[in-house]
Order: sequence, then C-alpha cells, then structure tokens
Amino acid sequence: MDDLRYPVGKYHRPERLTPDEREAGIAAIATAPAALRAAVAGLSDAQLDTPYRPGGWTVRQVVHHVPDSHANAYTRFKLGLTEDSPTVRPYEEKLWAELPEAKSAPIAPSLAFLEALHVRWVMALTAIRPEEWQRTIVNPEMGHYTLDQLLAMYVWHGRHHVAHVTELRRREGW
Repeated sequence: MDDLRYPVGKYHRPERLTPDEREAGIAAIATAPAALRAAVAGLSDAQLDTPYRPGGWTVRQVVHHVPDSHANAYTRFKLGLTEDSPTVRPYEEKLWAELPEAKSAPIAPSLAFLEALHVRWVMALTAIRPEEWQRTIVNPEMGHYTLDQLLAMYVWHGRHHVAHVTELRRREGW
C-alpha cells in the first residue's frame, strides 16, 4: 500500500447514486458498526494506543472519531431533509481527536454509541423519498453536497477507518 492514509483510496464524489447504489450504501451504513467492532476485537490497550500510521491517530482515536463524525453526518442528513440547503457547521475533527477522552477513554462506549446511532440513521435513510436524495446541504469548507453525495461519503468514511485498523493489524501480524 503506497499511502497508509487512504487504504481504500480517496473519496470520489459521485454526481448522483442509482437506487441500487443507495440501497447498497444504506446497507453499508447498517453494517459499519459491526465492521469496526470486528476490526478492534481482542486488541490490547497497547495495541489500541498504536498509531495506524506514522504521525497518524491511534486505533483508540480512530474508534472515538468514527461516532463523532457520524453523529455530525446524521445531523447533517436531518438538516438537509428539513431545511432548504442549510449551511452546516464544520468542526475541528483533528482537535476533537486530541481531546483527553479521545486519547484515553475505553472504546466500548463509542462502539455502543456508533451502533445505536447507525440504527437511527438507517431508519432515517430508508425513509428518504427518491426525489429527496437531491436535496443539498452547504459545508463552508467543501461546498454543496446532495444527500446522495453525503451517503457515498460516509459509506467511504466507515470503510476508510475500518481499513486503517485492519491494515495495521495485517502489517503488525495481530
């Protein structure tokens, strides 16, 4: 792997998704918590505190980051469904990952939070009508995103971080 930052490749924003791609994306959101839980199963505290790459976050920070990010994503979907092109607030994810709880807290609460969050998120996603997938949000740092594009981004995001852990485990022989 040439770039340890992007073990599944960089995110590529699609113009729009087909109904089959949306269905597959929703299924990926539904299974993402189990994939992350499986990726970290059996890791010791020392392993959890190992960066997934030189200069990168530790596995523990990654585990805490995913529900932080996906809670923001869930909110962005809800805003996109209930407001006309709302501007969403960016957040400093790198600084969130440096907070003491992100660097030292047990991972079980974040895994449980992610599971509960994704149950609600999947319920919301499956209720979106076909024409609503083209509704937009505005991220001041990244521009306009349709709900289709947000779904694709967070499917990628879950796979991206699971692969950080699984690739580290593969490289380290864990």
